[in-house]
Amino acid sequence: MSSSPPSRGRPRDPRSHEAIIDATAELVVEVGYAATSIGAVATRAGVGKDTIYRRWPGKPELVFEAVFTTTDDAPPPDTGTLAGDLAVILQGLANEFHAPAAAAALPGLLADFAADPELKARIRGDFLAPSKERLLVVFERAAMRGEIAAETPVDLVLDTLAGAVFFHVGLVGEHPDQQLAATLATVVAKGIEVR
Repeated sequence: MSSSPPSRGRPRDPRSHEAIIDATAELVVEVGYAATSIGAVATRAGVGKDTIYRRWPGKPELVFEAVFTTTDDAPPPDTGTLAGDLAVILQGLANEFHAPAAAAALPGLLADFAADPELKARIRGDFLAPSKERLLVVFERAAMRGEIAAETPVDLVLDTLAGAVFFHVGLVGEHPDQQLAATLATVVAKGIEVR
């Protein structure tokens, strides 16, 4: 039986993490993505910059987590139908993209992603892949109910859902009412259903 080595230093304080995330989202709304700095976040959160850099490699990862992972802790929906589950997922995404912090952060984050392939890979691996993995159960249940085929390209479906919300809410600026989520969910569920 092997044991892990004892951790060094002080354990992470979940209150510090929350304070950093909150300070980041507030600053992005108040001053914009470009003017948000690790130093300003540290000051507002009441922590040292080293505390932030131990958890995030840089500003883009910190801002992405603060702004675009607000729905990641919610359990995967289980409404009994794929369309119902997708509507819940889409409503969460729409709300996230419609939030003031998302509107303020999105242009700067997109520019940083375009300029730095390593950053894009880190965001994909650290944030997007775990989010997709968490939602696989929705599609597994739909396949077990016979709604979709087991070989449905789930990654592509999830990208389609996120892309539709990103374009409609994040770029075009439409208000994400309940009908948007339900309509998109119905369109996608109908498109991949077993015939």
